[in-house]
Amino acid sequence: MPPNTSARRLPLPDPAPQLLFAGRWLLICAVVSVLAGTASAGFLVSLDWVTHLRRLHPWLVLLLPLGGLAVGLLYHYLGQSVARGNNHLIEEIHQPRDVIPLRMAPLVLLGTLLTHLVGGSAGREGTAVQMGGALADQLTRGLRLRPRERRLLLIAGISAGFASVFGTPLAGAVFGLEVFRIGRLRYDALLPSVLAAYGADWVTRQWGVGHAHYLVPHVPALGAAGLAAALGLGVLAGVVARWFGAATHACQRWFAAAVAWPPLRPALGGAALLLLTWLLSLGPVPNITNYLGLGLPTIAAAFAAPLPWYAFLLKLLLTSLTLGSGFKGGEVTPLFFVGAALGSALALVLPLPVALLAAMGFVAVFAGAANTPLACTLMGIELFGVAAAPYLALACVMAYLASGHRGIYGAQVVGQAKHLRYGRDTGQPLSQLPKR
Repeated sequence: MPPNTSARRLPLPDPAPQLLFAGRWLLICAVVSVLAGTASAGFLVSLDWVTHLRRLHPWLVLLLPLGGLAVGLLYHYLGQSVARGNNHLIEEIHQPRDVIPLRMAPLVLLGTLLTHLVGGSAGREGTAVQMGGALADQLTRGLRLRPRERRLLLIAGISAGFASVFGTPLAGAVFGLEVFRIGRLRYDALLPSVLAAYGADWVTRQWGVGHAHYLVPHVPALGAAGLAAALGLGVLAGVVARWFGAATHACQRWFAAAVAWPPLRPALGGAALLLLTWLLSLGPVPNITNYLGLGLPTIAAAFAAPLPWYAFLLKLLLTSLTLGSGFKGGEVTPLFFVGAALGSALALVLPLPVALLAAMGFVAVFAGAANTPLACTLMGIELFGVAAAPYLALACVMAYLASGHRGIYGAQVVGQAKHLRYGRDTGQPLSQLPKR
């Protein structure tokens, strides 16, 4: 006689709370998507315009010190409360305090455009993420969100900004979940981040704004040689990512110690950049302008033929000096440049196609610097195709491990240590960890 299981049968869960949660966040994320997607579309159009203007008028590079002073004055008098940028957003996710001032969005937009107009080596991710997070957070008071709900809103804003500026919604969704705590994902934010990322990307495209595309025409089957090449490139990418973070933070510390008045720091940094680019143009690097700004043409060239061995180091140096001295912009596109240039140069010694190596470096250096291997793997798949997924995943994971407990975002907290010698969960921000 079969046992009576009716007494042990669990009651079915009431679907009402889940449906209410999904419906509420669908509406909230629709608003976040419109705000972040529209902001990113306007930013990308404006960035293309100032970049085109600088290429038409190369003499604008001579204004680097003046541009740095303008950015410094802008933040000194109007933006001290939002000067920490992405780290400010991450800190508010960990410990919600006050709604992020709306001024973060226009200030980072104007500061980034000024940086690119005069030839600073910076990116665009930081700008889009800060605009997305700041705009989303303005809904907190109107919706009377509790701290736990506000965390989800900030994550959705970060995901929306990242996805819409790069055209990679799946990577954007995971980036928002992965970036603030190393080794742990926050699954209660999964629905808001996915909705906001795909919605913001759709809104940006509806404005007629496109994104850069890179072709990886041939992906060989993964064999022993390919496996070794992917792992080796990943280790190198992690080391380079660590160099990038260390160089940028060292520049920040030096300028803070050497220059008492903050607005003079980017002005001095601009003068150093101008002198450095002039000296390099006289000798070993006649095409130094290719390393200024975003550097998208050089990134595209890395997929076609091997770049010089020094290309990734030069971009790393110029970007560290630009951001470390106080110019505004993101780190991610320069990291794409550094990684693609590294992978492209390694085509001379590794047995894989140059385009595939450039693609692996493109995402792996970013994975190591931002401590986001899952988001970077997905970004690679969205940009380069699923056929390259094994190579991209191996490179990103190895870069993540090789970069150590350092990164470009000092406010990241270690949720799960990468290595046993660090313990399981330090709960400390990266900026407070001892150097190892």
